[in-house]
Amino acid sequence: MPITVESSSVSPLLLSRTCLTQTKSEATRVFLSGNKFLTTSITISRKTSCTSCRFVQSKSSPNVGRPVEKDKKGNKIKGKVEHHLWKRRNSAQSGQKALTLVRTICELPNEKESVYGALDKWTAWETEFPLVAAAKALNILRKRGQWVRVIQLAKWMLSKGQGATMGTYDTLLLAFDMDQRIDEAESLWNMIIHAHMRSVSKRLFSRMISLYDHHNLSEKIVEIFADMEELRIKPDEDTVRKVTNAFRKLGQEEKRKSVIKRYGLKWKYIHFNGERVRVRRQAWEEN
Repeated sequence: MPITVESSSVSPLLLSRTCLTQTKSEATRVFLSGNKFLTTSITISRKTSCTSCRFVQSKSSPNVGRPVEKDKKGNKIKGKVEHHLWKRRNSAQSGQKALTLVRTICELPNEKESVYGALDKWTAWETEFPLVAAAKALNILRKRGQWVRVIQLAKWMLSKGQGATMGTYDTLLLAFDMDQRIDEAESLWNMIIHAHMRSVSKRLFSRMISLYDHHNLSEKIVEIFADMEELRIKPDEDTVRKVTNAFRKLGQEEKRKSVIKRYGLKWKYIHFNGERVRVRRQAWEEN
């Protein structure tokens, strides 16, 4: 016959003593006056030890009495621990923030102090830098052809230590090209080469060669192409064409033929009668 101990104020020390000493007696009711706890009902079986005591409806320890989950090997399965270290960003609001930023910049005068001040106010109440919204705003300004605003926004982002990616550098170099700022483009390019010597993409090399070709700087094109060969970066077809034209303007026919022999493509694909056909390219001298 099990022994039931009911108490309105039970001491944990006396409770353990009761489990050890009252295993062979009849039902006993215990009342204490110190160390009060919540009402607890304890059932002890004669055939079991005190370690098998069950706590029923205990408010002070609600997890006691629950079955322990174990895997196939008998090991305890730990519960999932959630760490809320990072806040989830709502990407749906970044587009609206980008449009607001574009409208704010376009309404300002073309002065560095006023533009930078407005951009600082735009991020004053942000817990994290709105990099996604700034990148979207930069892309919107690029599509609209507002190159001065592109330069201002990109420089401000880089001054804050944000957005230092190859895409941002490519957009900034294009803006320098369109706004006729060759010196600033060269300064940025030198910084990129010294900071990211082994990770500069083919896209940036092509951008600089296009910039120098746009302004008829053949010697600069040859220098950039030499850096590409040193880093073993294979140029694309358009870059090869611009490099060969630069060698032609400089009167270096041997180097021009060497570039054609090394990087010139002999085949190209065209659509003929609804099919994709490979044909031999014409000689580069005809171009």
